[in-house]
Amino acid sequence: MLKTILSVIGAIALIVLAYLVINFGGMMGKVSKLHPDAMGHYMNMFEKVLDTGSSGEAMVRKVKINDDVSTEDAIDNMIGIAGDNNFLMVGDAKMSIKSSIKDPGGKRYIRILSFCAPSVAEQFIAYNNSFGSFMPCRILIVEDDEGNRWLYTMAMELMIYGGQPLPPEMLEMAKNVRSLMYGMMDAGATDGDYDPDEAQY
Repeated sequence: MLKTILSVIGAIALIVLAYLVINFGGMMGKVSKLHPDAMGHYMNMFEKVLDTGSSGEAMVRKVKINDDVSTEDAIDNMIGIAGDNNFLMVGDAKMSIKSSIKDPGGKRYIRILSFCAPSVAEQFIAYNNSFGSFMPCRILIVEDDEGNRWLYTMAMELMIYGGQPLPPEMLEMAKNVRSLMYGMMDAGATDGDYDPDEAQY
């Protein structure tokens, strides 16, 4: 009896193994060609989807502006840092800036700043046209329902690490852009400074 049960279990195990090889063997071969950090970043994104129920929340980086920092000071700081680092501001969409959601009858503050480094953009588009869909880099300034002010941008980890490894020089450029974008946000939110040599992102 025991021998029969073990034989059945062994047969089931072989069937399952064969199924996995047939259905996922090719996939695993493709996964092995991705950047070594790719799956970790995909799992982080999926965990955020599970935690929040929102795909949007999983694909962004957000920073709360300190209560003692004015919205205009935060914006001026970010624009100044961008200029100091040869990062052009190529757009300023003032969608709703004349009031605050905290004002009686007021509207939610919404403004989107766009930035670009043309030489970097050209190289990435030449490498793969699809990278152009991520450009220009954008920072959203927005109030939540309680009137707290937030800075949002696209989380850049999957763009950098989500596919096959980028050529070394392009990887370095992408990491520098990420560091600048994240550093601008952190400095703007806290009325702080940005030092590219000290930034850890």
